[in-house]
Amino acid sequence: MTTLTICIICAFVIGYLCIALESLTKVNKAAIALLMCVVCWTLLMMNPSAYYPEVAGDGVIHHIAEVIEHHLGDAAGTLFFLMGAMTIVEIVDSNGGFNFVRDALKTRSKRKLMWRVAFMTFFLSAILDNLTTSIVMIMVLRKLVQSREERLLYAALIIISANSGGAFSPIGDVTTIMLWIKGVITTQGVLTEIFIPSLVSMIIPAIIISLSLKGKFDKEQNLPKAEVSQFTKAQRNIIFWLGVGGLIFVPIFKTITHLPPFMGILLVLGVLWTTTEIFHYNTDEDDTMAKRVSDIMTKIDLSTIMFFLGILMAVAVLQEIGVLTAMGEGLNEAFSGNYYLINGIIGVLSSIVDNVPLVAGCMGMYPVAAEGAMAVDGIFWQLLAYCAGVGGSMLIIGSAAGVVVMGLEKITFGWYLKRITWIAFVGYLCGILIYWVERMLLF
Repeated sequence: MTTLTICIICAFVIGYLCIALESLTKVNKAAIALLMCVVCWTLLMMNPSAYYPEVAGDGVIHHIAEVIEHHLGDAAGTLFFLMGAMTIVEIVDSNGGFNFVRDALKTRSKRKLMWRVAFMTFFLSAILDNLTTSIVMIMVLRKLVQSREERLLYAALIIISANSGGAFSPIGDVTTIMLWIKGVITTQGVLTEIFIPSLVSMIIPAIIISLSLKGKFDKEQNLPKAEVSQFTKAQRNIIFWLGVGGLIFVPIFKTITHLPPFMGILLVLGVLWTTTEIFHYNTDEDDTMAKRVSDIMTKIDLSTIMFFLGILMAVAVLQEIGVLTAMGEGLNEAFSGNYYLINGIIGVLSSIVDNVPLVAGCMGMYPVAAEGAMAVDGIFWQLLAYCAGVGGSMLIIGSAAGVVVMGLEKITFGWYLKRITWIAFVGYLCGILIYWVERMLLF
């Protein structure tokens, strides 16, 4: 390992620690992520030929520009998807679309609400995706729990439930989509063999968290009055079904057109935007503009978007210099043949760095075999889908769902590490144990 590579790793680790200690440093995590990203790429540019020996002379500069554009394109797709989903959910929420969902979940019992939120999040994330589901559920949660201290516990459970629900569905998480498109897992395989481990990885943390929730909500706190809307009930329902139904339609749109998911999100946003403008056409209230999409978009938390950009592009540097691949090869050599340990460690790593490049590295490192653990729906690939998805719950910045909830609810890294990490880890291990039992009984 070269000195320059060590410097890049150190820059990433220092930046990561500053993000983790945001509550102490009082410096916004987005600023640190952007600095970390630029510093890592700048260090790489100090001796680019060391990492791209196949590119001769000055051509290496042009090559790196193409590499950055490639990674930026991938990151932009994720960011536009995130911005589109956040805007759609905000539109539905600001126009009273979530009122009947709130009423469906409504209960004064704190523990009953917790279980309803957990299961709805779990199954919704399998249909939508863990990122979109987290945004939807946080918006609904804000209408049900007014106490911030208690709402943080529910929000943490939403992160765990969303990641667990996304792991057993081929369209529930970015990593499962990658493995599904690659053809190493099948829809039937993950649904039948990963469902129960994923469910256990949600139920165990829910049981532990429920011990901290006792009693009932105050009636006034738990049941706030619905906002007055200039739209009729029928119009609010149309907005809800266009928004949430559109989000469900996004993976279908991708399958039909083969366009990136963010194109589907933009389609749904365009349709919903047009519809609300038509509904607003006949309203004369002075506050109408406050509910229009052009104003709603100003409420999107851009610091979360910038944080996501910085993290994704910083991890891309580690991918380019071969650190992630070397890490995977090291795991393979150290635990040769023990796929439970290999994937278990990959899952823990996925809570530290983005799980997308980790899974991409694994797909490039391990060939698909005709039979055995490396075959389609083999132990390795199914465990990879589970561990990379569920493992991200152990740290709040370990998954897209965690990052967006962190931004929406202003949860600090330290609070999550202290209160939730060990709970998510216990659920994670229990899920792996259940999968091992399943394989022992079935095969």
